[in-house]
Amino acid sequence: MEEALKMRNLLEEFLEKHDGVRYPSILGVREHIFTGSVSSLAWFMSNQETSFVTIGQRVLANPLRVRFHYGHPDIFDRLFHLTRGGISKASKIINLSEDIFAGFNSTLREGNVTHHEYMQVGKGRDVGLNQISLFEAKIANGNGEQTLSRDIYRLGHRFDFFRMLSCYYTTIGFYFSTMITVWTVYAFLYGRLYLVLSGLDAALATGKRFVHNTPLQVALASESFVQLGFLMALPMMMEIGLERGFRTALSDFVLMQLQLASVFFTFSLGTKTHYYGRTLLHGGAEYRATGRGFVVFHAKFAENYRLYSRSHFVKGIELMILLVVYEIFGQTYRGAITYIFITVSMWFMVGTWLFAPFLFNPSGFEWQKIVDDWTDWNKWISNRGGIGVAPEKSWESWWDKEQGPLRHSGKRGTILEILLALRFFIYQYGLVYHLNITKQYNQSVLVISLSYFVTRQMFAYVSGLCSLSN
Repeated sequence: MEEALKMRNLLEEFLEKHDGVRYPSILGVREHIFTGSVSSLAWFMSNQETSFVTIGQRVLANPLRVRFHYGHPDIFDRLFHLTRGGISKASKIINLSEDIFAGFNSTLREGNVTHHEYMQVGKGRDVGLNQISLFEAKIANGNGEQTLSRDIYRLGHRFDFFRMLSCYYTTIGFYFSTMITVWTVYAFLYGRLYLVLSGLDAALATGKRFVHNTPLQVALASESFVQLGFLMALPMMMEIGLERGFRTALSDFVLMQLQLASVFFTFSLGTKTHYYGRTLLHGGAEYRATGRGFVVFHAKFAENYRLYSRSHFVKGIELMILLVVYEIFGQTYRGAITYIFITVSMWFMVGTWLFAPFLFNPSGFEWQKIVDDWTDWNKWISNRGGIGVAPEKSWESWWDKEQGPLRHSGKRGTILEILLALRFFIYQYGLVYHLNITKQYNQSVLVISLSYFVTRQMFAYVSGLCSLSN
């Protein structure tokens, strides 16, 4: 009621030139997230959203001048937007995040977006891990389409240099840097794998020039402290400190760590990277209904498998095999503490991607739930797919849906997908040459051909067993 009484004051802001040049076209207001007490995940999302809709929007509006519209209860100048192409865009794929395109449209047509602190509107966020992952997948898909859109292209050409950097950092730049972070882990592990399997690692370890590489080890180990995510939580702590005191901010931060907030945010890192990268390669963004209900319920294993198989489980197992192979064949570092500091963040990410859905699942370790989930998963795997069979009913239908972006991808996306898949040949080429067969046959073509034949026979045997069981 008291917020509604402020509406007249807020509407008067349309009559003031806040930047001294233009009248406002969108009035932004802050939000109050009221679902933080439902679960620990809801509390994490509430704190994250609180920092974004307060200190984040405040800085975007002034001094950066790059605040757009992010689905908040903003107030639009109706006449301004209706005479400049309308509020929303038409395409349901490119303009999946239709809210921010309204802000793009307003800014490109000489509008001005402001932010006001004296009024707030209540909002509910997602409370379960699956709901949160679906929401973040939708946002990542939307940012992928924004990256490919002509609106961002035009903004980049028309902004001045500093405003252009601010626009990049606060929109698609966050998702691009997240993807680069995960790519760095892949590049580091595959580079070390190549050095180990080719024998260069042993040669470098015994060389005189590389024996005393203590400064390099210290530099690599010091990065693990930054990778723990303390810097990412700094804006949230500052906002809580400004509004409720820094002692409360520190206690909330410690409590969040005890409730495994680092596990949750590392898991969401994989969600953002997978869906943003897939949209850049193949397009095909789609709306994902999250529900945003208050009920916290047990998610079945088949549902978790459908949601996280391609984005987390497959990638987590790949990184785990990389770390294990590197540990078996590699020359370990001189000090055990240094080795732990260098690889602990990668092992933490692997464990998070593989086990977080079960860790945050209510009643996830109850024996009767486990038995029911196993029965349901076997039924889902065994059902035949086809026309009219939903992905929730059959593994075959789910697989066909997952391959949908590949079918409709262009030549560029198909070629890049093939080149990325060629990384698995490093496993085969390196591991085969560490077997005893290479001592008997020195011909590389014969050894590789024999390994291909054995691998193909193994796949044929496994597929035959699966068809017999079905």
